[in-house]
Amino acid sequence: MEVFSGRPADCAGRDAVEQRSYDLLDRLGVEYLRADHPAALTMEDCVSIGQALDAPVCKNLFLCNRQKTCYYLLLMEGDKPFKTKDLSAQLEIARLSFADEEAMDRLLGVRPGSVSPLGLENDRDKRVQLVIDRALLAHPRIGCHPCRNTSTVGFSTEDFIHKLLPALGHPPAYVRL
Repeated sequence: MEVFSGRPADCAGRDAVEQRSYDLLDRLGVEYLRADHPAALTMEDCVSIGQALDAPVCKNLFLCNRQKTCYYLLLMEGDKPFKTKDLSAQLEIARLSFADEEAMDRLLGVRPGSVSPLGLENDRDKRVQLVIDRALLAHPRIGCHPCRNTSTVGFSTEDFIHKLLPALGHPPAYVRL
C-alpha cells in the first residue's frame, strides 16, 4: 500500500464530499498522510491501513435514539467491542440503535462503511452529537476515512483535538467504554 502526503494531486473521479474533506484539512493546516486502497468494509480491513499510516483507524458508529430524533457519532478504538448498553448508560439514553442509511446520507453525506468525523462538516444544522471514547485519544495519531472508504487519512491526535474539532463545531461528549 502506497502512502502519500496530503491530498491527491488529481481528484478526478473522487466524490465532492471526499474533496471537501481534503479542503477542510488543508484549510486548517492539518498535516496528514493518505492511503488509497480497495473499499475497507470492516475494521479488519483497516488494520493494515492503520499500520501503513502509523495511525490506528478509529471505529465510527452512527447511532440514534428509538424515536430517531437524536443522532450520535461515536468514535472509538477499532479493536474494542461496542456494547450499546454501556454507551446508553453514560449518555443517559434509554435505547440506542444504529441509524439508517438515509439519515447517514442526509446528515453526514456518507454511505455505510464511510462514516467519519470529517462528515460532521456536512451536518450544518448540528443534529449529530459527537461522542468520543477517551481511550482513542491516548494514541499520538488517529486515522479515518475522508468520507469515502477507498481512502484513509492519518493525522495527529493533537490536530484532531485542537484544530479539527473546533472547526467542525460539534463539541464532543467524552465517554469511557
